[in-house]
Amino acid sequence: MTKKHLILTGIFILSIVLAACGNQATTSDKASKDNEVEQDRVLTDSLGHEVTIPEKPQRVIAPYLEDHLIALGITPVAQWSVKGGSVQGYLQDSLKEIPTIEFDLPFEAVTSFKPDLIVIGSPDIAEGEKYEQYSKIAPTYVMGTEDSNWRNKLLKVGEIFGQTEKANEVLAEYEQAAKEAKEKIESKIDSPSAAVIWNIKNTIYMVSDTASSGVVLYNDLGLQIPTLVKEVSASATSDWSQVSLEKFVQIDADYLFVINSDSAGSADLLSDPLLANIPAIKNGHVYEFDQSSSWLYSGAIANRQIIQNVIDSIAK
Repeated sequence: MTKKHLILTGIFILSIVLAACGNQATTSDKASKDNEVEQDRVLTDSLGHEVTIPEKPQRVIAPYLEDHLIALGITPVAQWSVKGGSVQGYLQDSLKEIPTIEFDLPFEAVTSFKPDLIVIGSPDIAEGEKYEQYSKIAPTYVMGTEDSNWRNKLLKVGEIFGQTEKANEVLAEYEQAAKEAKEKIESKIDSPSAAVIWNIKNTIYMVSDTASSGVVLYNDLGLQIPTLVKEVSASATSDWSQVSLEKFVQIDADYLFVINSDSAGSADLLSDPLLANIPAIKNGHVYEFDQSSSWLYSGAIANRQIIQNVIDSIAK
């Protein structure tokens, strides 16, 4: 064999060895990344507990966090409810086959579902010895008060389930939808003001400008905040505050969104002569929804439904 042939043969053999090493490294890197994604993770919850999150939890209980779960493609093994069987009606397209569990998470009920992960939305539900009881059933993660903002809550749920990227995608899609809706409203109506009330047996409750549907209307869609809403919100101790009829007559809202607690609707309430001069009522700009709708809730799914309701009502 000539010297030239020896050199060419050597180069050929070396190229094969390097390619093999490269493929081995790539395969090794991929395996390493797969193991990193799939292995159990340890997270510290709001109460300081180190919680081992299962690799791929299949039987999740996370009451009142279902909006975030569904947005991330996760179906819980049980869904939040209150006595009498009331559930989050707006989510039932996704949860209609899912059994209910009481909002206060009775231990026996939790055990019966054989969960492999429990996520609790606020520390008060796990106060005292409750956490120890839940953690004996399954790994239990308690979210903190800093996660009360629905955006933060979505991102936290994404972190817990190893879906931070997906959570950010959901949030980005929501922000884009809200931006487009805001622009559509602004192109059709000049600085409209609006208010949201919840009618419970002709008793009026008004949403705070920093909570629930109030955030959607005033922050995300840029609707103007009526003076009375600002006043009520300033002293609010909860998301919804009771407002007397005599006080409500002061509302200067161009549009009024009403959530009804029963099928009777708000005809009796809104036809009261005292309310006749409220701009929204005077001009026929009142839109009613039942309490199974998304208006009493928060999350990417709930809020996008609210946005669509607003568009359909005032900016078709």
